[in-house]
Amino acid sequence: MGFFQRLFRWGKSEVNNAMDTLEDPIKMTDQGIKDLEADLEKSIKALASVKASCITAKNDLEKARQDITDYQNKAMTFVQAAEQGKMPQAEADRLATQCLEKKSQRSRDLPVLESNYNRLQAQVTKFEDTIKTLKSNIDKWKNEAKMLKARAKVSEATANVNKQLAGIDSTDTIAMLEKMKEKVNEQEALADSYLEIAASSGSADIDSAYQALGGGVEAQSELLALKAKMQETKAIASGNVEDAKTVGDAIASDLDQLKREMAASQQTASADRPMQQADQAPLE
Repeated sequence: MGFFQRLFRWGKSEVNNAMDTLEDPIKMTDQGIKDLEADLEKSIKALASVKASCITAKNDLEKARQDITDYQNKAMTFVQAAEQGKMPQAEADRLATQCLEKKSQRSRDLPVLESNYNRLQAQVTKFEDTIKTLKSNIDKWKNEAKMLKARAKVSEATANVNKQLAGIDSTDTIAMLEKMKEKVNEQEALADSYLEIAASSGSADIDSAYQALGGGVEAQSELLALKAKMQETKAIASGNVEDAKTVGDAIASDLDQLKREMAASQQTASADRPMQQADQAPLE
């Protein structure tokens, strides 16, 4: 038995959860306002019916009061007519008596008619207050419903935007951007390193070439000086000082001639270099 009770409670909770999910507050509010408008329409019809009954009761009450006055006046008229000899006394008394009896009967009806009229009048007043309250509440709730609908739309749109913003991390967009940035930085660093390597390679080639050229010139100069020294030494050793001097002078002259030629070549190369650079400059 306890198991079935627990099962029943579980089923009831599931039904309530399903109903809560299916319930739309906006639609329920609109339906509630429609129900109130239907109640207002019923109240207006009821008021019209009560008012009609109240008018009838008022007319009956006024007629009863008028009848009482009329029967009183008629009885007095019959009595005066008998006194003036216009009609027999017995006939006047009979008619006057009938008028007084009807007056008495209408007088007895008068409290009932007054009570009925007052009761209906109270109902009319109550219905009017109810209708006035319903109209006021309906107008107020309609305005609140409009505001709530607008706020619901804004909040729904805001929630969707915030949900999208909150879901950025779930799609790993930021992580992918960071990885892409890291990859680009690595590629830029690699390109800069290749540029530095290329620049250093060019400088090394230029320096090595220049040093090679300079080293060759110095080596040739030293070689010539060594040969001149050796020729001069041989001449001195053989005892021919003049020949040694002549050989030394010749070698020195050849050395000077070589140096002058090298200087002229360097000047020509220096003059041609700006022209070559101008030819190789990119056109803008």
